[in-house]
Amino acid sequence: MSVLRDNVNLGPAELRRQMADFVTAAGVFNGISAQLAERGGFRALYLSGSGVAGAMGLPDLSVTTLTELAEECRRITSVARSPLIVDADTGFGEAINVIRTVRLLEAAGASAIHIEDQVMPKRCGHLEGKKVIGAEEMGMKVRAAVEARKDEDFVIIARTDARAVNGFQDAVERAKFYLDCGADMIFIEALESEEEFRQFAREVDGPLLANMTEFGKSPLLSAQELKSLGYRAVIFPLTAFRAALKAMDSVYRDLFRAGTQRGFVDSLMTRKEFYSVIGYDQYAEDDSGIFREVQGMQARRGRGLI
Repeated sequence: MSVLRDNVNLGPAELRRQMADFVTAAGVFNGISAQLAERGGFRALYLSGSGVAGAMGLPDLSVTTLTELAEECRRITSVARSPLIVDADTGFGEAINVIRTVRLLEAAGASAIHIEDQVMPKRCGHLEGKKVIGAEEMGMKVRAAVEARKDEDFVIIARTDARAVNGFQDAVERAKFYLDCGADMIFIEALESEEEFRQFAREVDGPLLANMTEFGKSPLLSAQELKSLGYRAVIFPLTAFRAALKAMDSVYRDLFRAGTQRGFVDSLMTRKEFYSVIGYDQYAEDDSGIFREVQGMQARRGRGLI
């Protein structure tokens, strides 16, 4: 294996292939978490806006920028093969801003984005106090996103937060309208029961994505359960992030209290395991191979062979 040749992100076409059956996307928040997700078996990844903000020590209140999101996207897709779905919040502005959002994130290696119909500054989809923009205004954003993409396989996902604001039926009608505007998939946020998930799939004829975030309004349904209900994709946005935060909090407290890591060193990933995840040996082999190749070229030139 060569990281120079084999570590290439498979992109939107691979995501479309998975969408024909079912997409199970692991929430990641940087390059190493993406590599670990792939090591765990995932073949699709998801970058949460809340994860990007949280990793910076900031709240998910539209305080991070498009360029910061694009840079994190680029870091992930440069080391991960799996297609990446990116949370683009409200599109970072109006329809004209959505055009630039799509172009930057597509150029950064994203395979899909979702934009939502919340008023800025947006809130976590499972908190109270959300507001939504008009369906027509959101339709303009969806249309702008569709027109802006360069690769026709690049997936445009329209998220609606209307269930918690205007009720279930408004969310259904918005979803249908967003599909008419060209959305490839609908992300329905904060449904409150398995029956609501089932009913939404009955009423909306199009590919649907479910958000299985912890500590929210939705029941934690499995990927197989959602597939049986008629959904095409599920994201687990912050599961690993929350687990990492819990582990780091414990480690820092124990390390400060004891002044040594001797008591928990057996629970840490070893240097060898870490190097295996990031492909350290493959990078070293590529470096040595290039050196040998150049040495050979120099020797042949010295003998007048080139």
